Formats: sequence, structure tokens, C-alpha cells
Amino acid sequence: MMMIADYRTSMLDDIRSVFSLVLYPLQIVASMPEDIGLWFDDQMDSHQVLITENEEYRIANLLLKAQLQKFSSLQAENIRLRSLLKSSRKLSDQILIAETLSVDLDPYKRQIVINKGSSSGVYVGQPILDAHGIMGQVTYPGISSSTAILITDPSHAIPVQVNRNGLRSVLYGIGEANSLELQNLPNNADIIVGDKLISSGLGGRFPEGYPVAVVVKITRDPGQPFAQIIAEASAYLEQSREVLLVIAKPVSQKPPSQEEPSNHGL
Repeated sequence: MMMIADYRTSMLDDIRSVFSLVLYPLQIVASMPEDIGLWFDDQMDSHQVLITENEEYRIANLLLKAQLQKFSSLQAENIRLRSLLKSSRKLSDQILIAETLSVDLDPYKRQIVINKGSSSGVYVGQPILDAHGIMGQVTYPGISSSTAILITDPSHAIPVQVNRNGLRSVLYGIGEANSLELQNLPNNADIIVGDKLISSGLGGRFPEGYPVAVVVKITRDPGQPFAQIIAEASAYLEQSREVLLVIAKPVSQKPPSQEEPSNHGL
């Protein structure tokens, strides 16, 4: 009986082995959907992780770029303030630093609004400069902000002299962004392209010897008594954000008359 049982048992093992060998591929096929599902879930999880990480990196990159822009802005502002400080040392009077709030878009006017007013001691006729030259003067001081006319405004005039030889004249605004006109100089006047025009100090409103403009074009017509002389403003009239207000005794507290527009600066 033992021999028969061993024989039968051995045969059953062989049969089981055969069946296992035959059924193994079927088991693999049967388990494939589940394995594929698990693999797909793993891939989806990995893909979602990548999407999340990519979004985090994108946000971090934007933040870093924003910080870099802020640092660049601060660096540029620091350079501008250094230039203003250097310029202020040239002035014997006290100065007040202000910021430009807006620019008048009227094509027939050249005006700006600054963030300092009468509460800070701003007054009518107060000169405004930047790190490169004279910009204009205050025409209306409000409590916390003020309106200033630029030297390029058609109603503005400023006494100047040629730095090279001291020749004096008056520089008028012509309503263009950076252009001015030197009037009433005869054709034989000693002035050339490239001459620097500085404030003469006549009238006592603007500080003497400060850059105003550079001569860029001269037209001499023998049939005309005066030469046509065009100059370009030294100050960055359209770009300067920080400006200097010269604190000195005002010439007059009376607002400029609308009937005498050409007397600004004289």
C-alpha cells in the first residue's frame, strides 16, 4: 500500500507540475490587468508629482525674477540718488529731493507734478533740477504736491550764457520734448554747435553756472538779422524720476501772470 501511495503521490506531483506549467502563462495573463492598472497608477502619480514640482519651480522662478527686477530697480534708484547727491554738493543753497508723480500730456504744455508741496516748504518760482541740469520751476505749490513748468514749455524763458566765452542770451522753450531756442543772437555771434549753455544767474531765480542745454543746430540766413539756434536740454526732462528743489529765498510769491507767459525764469 505504501508503495502504491508513494507511486500515486509521485504521479500527482508530476501532474501538478504539468498543470502548473500550463497554467502559469494563464495566471500571468489573468494578472496583467491588475499589474497594468498598478503600473498606470504609478505613472499617473509620477506624472502628477512632476506637474506639481514643475508648477512649484515655475512659481519660484517667477518670484526670483520679480526679486531680481526689484534689485535692479533699487540699484538704478541708488545710482540716481548718488548722482543727485553729487549734484546737490555743487549748490550753495539747501536742497529738497522730490519725486515726479505725473507728466502733463497736453502737447502745448510741458509740465510735471511732484510729490512735495507747501507743507514741505515748496514755493512759487522754486527751481527744479536733476542730476544733469536745470529742469524748470514750480508754478503752483499745493499742500502735498506741486505743479512745475519745464524749460521746454513755450511760455518759459531762462537767462543763460555760453560756457566757452560767457556770451549771454535767453533760452526759450518751443514746446518740444527736449528742444529749446536761443533767440536774438546776431549771425556773427561767437557761438558754435556743441557749446554748452549754463545758467547766468541773472534775475536771481536759477542757481548760476548750472547746465541748461547744448547747442545742436545753428542756421545763419544772411537775409535775417538773427541766427536760428536750437539747443538740447541737458536735464533728462522726460526720464528723471527724482528731482532737486533748490531752497532759496523766493523771488516772488505772486503766481506767474497768464498775460506774461514769456517771463518765466526771468
